Amino acid sequence: MIALKESSPLNLYKFLPQTNCGECGEQTCMAFAAGLIARERAIEECKPLFEEKNQKKYGKKLASLKEVIAPEVALVYVGTGDRQLKVGGEDVMYRHQMTFFNKPPFAYDVTDAMNEADLVERVKLIDTWRKFYIGNWEEVEMVAVRSVTGDADKFAKCVKKVMENTEKPLILCSFDPKVLKAGLEVSAAKRPLIYAATKDNWKEVAQLAYDYKVPVTLSVPFDLDGLKSMALTFKEMGLEDLVLDPGTAPNGEKLQESLQNFIKLRRAATEEGQKDFNYPVMALPINAWMTSEDPVRGAYWESVLAATFVIRGADIMIRHSMEPHSVMPDMHLRFNIYTDPRTPVQVKPGLNKVGNPTEDSPIFLTTNFALTYYTVESDLASNNIDSYLLAVNTDGIGVQASVAGGQITPSKIKDAFAEAGVDFEKTSHKSFILPGMAAKFSGELEDLYQFKVKALVGPEDSGRIPGWMEKQWPPKK
Repeated sequence: MIALKESSPLNLYKFLPQTNCGECGEQTCMAFAAGLIARERAIEECKPLFEEKNQKKYGKKLASLKEVIAPEVALVYVGTGDRQLKVGGEDVMYRHQMTFFNKPPFAYDVTDAMNEADLVERVKLIDTWRKFYIGNWEEVEMVAVRSVTGDADKFAKCVKKVMENTEKPLILCSFDPKVLKAGLEVSAAKRPLIYAATKDNWKEVAQLAYDYKVPVTLSVPFDLDGLKSMALTFKEMGLEDLVLDPGTAPNGEKLQESLQNFIKLRRAATEEGQKDFNYPVMALPINAWMTSEDPVRGAYWESVLAATFVIRGADIMIRHSMEPHSVMPDMHLRFNIYTDPRTPVQVKPGLNKVGNPTEDSPIFLTTNFALTYYTVESDLASNNIDSYLLAVNTDGIGVQASVAGGQITPSKIKDAFAEAGVDFEKTSHKSFILPGMAAKFSGELEDLYQFKVKALVGPEDSGRIPGWMEKQWPPKK
């Protein structure tokens, strides 16, 4: 029988004190239950559940609540402080069932065979890589330090040099326990993830994970029974910060097997309730470089693999190519897959400046749907059009849909200008520019303003704003 994740606030409500005391910041316990499901509230915020005097009354409820709200895929923390990463922690097989919470970190590799100058240059590239996308900065989250020399001293020096140039969490990669130990001796305080325990070295690596209190990856390629057996063994040893590596083949029939294994692992955790095997899973798109020495083909195929495993449930990845054509598509895909489908991506409503506008500059209007807003802003900025841009609150819905659905109306537009403090009398043109898809509002808006403000109709596509400006701006008096 398939076990589904609890998604009803009413069913969580029975585990709460049901006093509506408000100490958690919510007015009712039902609202707090909804916040727990959405992961907007933490169980520790319900103070009555944790007060010692209430343990006899609420102790069993607290234990049951912890079990019910625990994520189906175990949550593993890598790193420390502000840079700490959450790996895993998902509740559903498919995003549309609820949402995905923790996007899989991308770890880009360096090796202990690199000379110091090249090593520092690559670490700084990884550390500073950022891309602004729909209101958010996407960045590389981790550095994977690979031992290719097999020299423990070189590896330790490499790890130390990496730590001197970045605060990002680390993955220490070697199958030699002595090499891993050397790396841990200089980095254990930063709580790196070690890769990996195998059928040959699992005893030594398990001891390292226990001694240094760090998470560990279990690697048993293409053998889920063997992987499960190792996970159970580590759990019996008291080690539960585990990441599973079921094998990532770069092509051929084994690639199909890899994908099937990732699906089986996610389904076992989220739909079959296998609590003894519900750990986050690691993919290795870097293996694409095993098939080709051509840097263009290698980077391309690595990007394809990364995109595939983002969709198929990978919780963390190790990659190599930092080329924009390899990194950016996967960053964008990951952002969109890990965006809550229940809530449109939106920006804060209000008036914003583009460039250095003056009283003579045009005032454009759009909705607060992030994709629309940033597209318009980008088209204005890239064409050096100094202007004001008003984002009307449409609950994150685009222009055409909000016009049709009533989320944007002439009265709402007038109210939005008033709330933003726009005084058209202080402009030289006494006008604003509607998006073309809202053209039908122009007459009613001018009527609302008693014909003291002109509502100009702009193009439907913001990419045509420069051409429109040449013909229509400034407006005729």
